[in-house]
Amino acid sequence: MKIALLTHSTNPRGGVVHVLELGRALMAMGHAVTLVAPAAPGQAFFRETPCRVEYAAVPPAGADLAQTVERRIAALRMHLASLLQRERFDVLHAHDGIGANALADLVQQGAIDAYVRTVHHLDRFGDARVQAWEERSIRSAARVLCVSARWCRQLHDEYGVEALPVPNGVDLARYTPHPDPRDLQLARRHGIGRGRPVVLTVGGIEARKNTRRLLQALIHLRRRLPRAQLVVAGGASLLDHSTEATAFGAEAAAAGLPIGRGEAIVLTGPLADADMPSLYRIADVLAMPSLLEGFGLAALEALSCGTPAVVSRIAPFTEHFADDDVQWADPLDSGSIADALQRAVAQGRLREPPEVCRRFAWAHSAQRHEAIYQRSQLVEEH
Repeated sequence: MKIALLTHSTNPRGGVVHVLELGRALMAMGHAVTLVAPAAPGQAFFRETPCRVEYAAVPPAGADLAQTVERRIAALRMHLASLLQRERFDVLHAHDGIGANALADLVQQGAIDAYVRTVHHLDRFGDARVQAWEERSIRSAARVLCVSARWCRQLHDEYGVEALPVPNGVDLARYTPHPDPRDLQLARRHGIGRGRPVVLTVGGIEARKNTRRLLQALIHLRRRLPRAQLVVAGGASLLDHSTEATAFGAEAAAAGLPIGRGEAIVLTGPLADADMPSLYRIADVLAMPSLLEGFGLAALEALSCGTPAVVSRIAPFTEHFADDDVQWADPLDSGSIADALQRAVAQGRLREPPEVCRRFAWAHSAQRHEAIYQRSQLVEEH
């Protein structure tokens, strides 16, 4: 099959990781995969890929989110229209509302017959235009997929859409518990550890990731483990999280917790992709007390590196993790999060990745996608 996978960004976000690794796994099965993403001049995916890549040139961000989204939809639509004049694809598969709206436009124009949409999680946007685009991207798809049963149920309840579950995966050759010289180099560069317990959270400071309540949990934890350190990694996003970040900084200052290299709180910003396995290994615990997640890929990656994980006792985490896999926390209770962090630190590093890490593999995800493409008669005869 000739498959085009569309994603909204080149940044290291969970949905983009999914596209990159799904594309790699589909290529290994013998399919021809093209990745399509909007990008400014000089931008490229954060991770190498064996797939062919098409970058749709985008102008600078707009004055607000709606204008930025509109520009990216237009850029993808124009790039795809040009691409489709030269070749055809058996499957066009968008992993977000931006790419799916570009494809919906092309369906309306008669340039393509149908497209697939994966929903990683449902966002609620304050801007009515952006929310309308999100809903259109789902309702106009010929087939909708979700990375967890929780979102399949919600799509059924809210949209009347019968979505099919597709798994995420983790690369056990990439994420391993085996030490690497890069581990110590990364720790020294950011002042991480130095004999104190390290709590890591991945994805930046966001309301849906519950970062401010995690900060309150750190304050509780430091009453028992005074040298505990919080490391917040990543954060590149199309959405504006500056209000949340400002409030986080104010709360940290009020608690007397300095932010900076080697301090009680370290904000690494976006990191090189090659640093991520080391980052997991130098942490004592991964904290993921999210209020909203599509799947929780970072927890799988951390566990694969031998690092205990604290996750919210809510779906989708409860769908694939067992009591022996993770430490559970009530995401609305900072004391509960602190207790779970303390248990994870006391637990120590894992001798080997739990079975859940072996159960979720990108090869399994690719096989599931291939079956859905064929069974749904999305593959056209040329």
